[in-house]
Amino acid sequence: MERHEFIYDRPFEFEAGGSLPGLKLVYHCSEGGYHGQKVIWICHALTANSDPSDWWPQLVGEGKFFDTAKYFVICGNILCSCYGSSGPSSIDPLTGKPYYFSFPKTTVRDMVRALDLIRQHAGVPRIDLLVGASIGGFQAIEYTLMYPDVIRKAAFIATLERVTPWLTAFEESQRMALEADAGFRACESLDGGKEGLKCARSIALISYRSEDGYNRTQQEQDEDVIFADRAGSYQRYQGKKLADRFDAYSYWYLSYGVDSQNVGRGRGGVKAALGGIKADVTVISIDSDVIFPSHAMEDMAAMIPGADYHMISSHFGHDGFLLEADSITRLMTPVLESL
Repeated sequence: MERHEFIYDRPFEFEAGGSLPGLKLVYHCSEGGYHGQKVIWICHALTANSDPSDWWPQLVGEGKFFDTAKYFVICGNILCSCYGSSGPSSIDPLTGKPYYFSFPKTTVRDMVRALDLIRQHAGVPRIDLLVGASIGGFQAIEYTLMYPDVIRKAAFIATLERVTPWLTAFEESQRMALEADAGFRACESLDGGKEGLKCARSIALISYRSEDGYNRTQQEQDEDVIFADRAGSYQRYQGKKLADRFDAYSYWYLSYGVDSQNVGRGRGGVKAALGGIKADVTVISIDSDVIFPSHAMEDMAAMIPGADYHMISSHFGHDGFLLEADSITRLMTPVLESL
């Protein structure tokens, strides 16, 4: 997929207050641009980038399920990510340094408004299929509500219409880990908070997986080991892996983006908001997902007119949306064939 940068040179107002004189927005799309093909828009998750062929390689690419040669596949990098779009790690032109904590607090609705600026810039009149999982699902739900005449069909995977106290508790625990790192508040470099970020990632990973998944993959190889350490080593490895490619300031801001999710805000409540969705919606839950449990997603689907609800089985919790490509393909094939 081709990478593009777009400079939006007009003021951008943020929902929670504050503004910027402009934005830098990054996106990836099928090579050659839009030429009237059916459009598949993919919304990415928390620490992913705007190239879904990178993090969803089983599903996205030339000749794959979301065929970048057959369809116009596009994904925008969300605000506050450190993969190109404007965020706290971007350079503030007034100081010549990263924004750090002077960047405006950013909501999912801000992210979606920026995504729609990309859509307009790319010359896409309508989105035939909008797909989002996790916080990408937050974006997808909001997109169908904010721009109802733009979206034909949508798939909401491992996500919900409103952040739960359970999920906010995980987000706050991760922020506490960042803030416990003395370098984080010092704002001396984008490496600040790196140790805290490793810990935050470890906390997050527990919420993304399941007991079954850990017990299947992280069992000790030596039955007589004195101190179990395989799972601990895995947590440290995953923490370092994220800290090597992401920054703590972007992560902190994105965590608040998660906590902003509430489609009922200003719309008369969740039920009224979801009841107004015009797109044809498919909802897919994962039976072992502890942060977006199937029963809650089934309740959400029941509030969306005509929505199709499905549950897939996985040993790997929330991360099943990344790992269960065959199940997602099976459920999404009729949707894709109906475009």
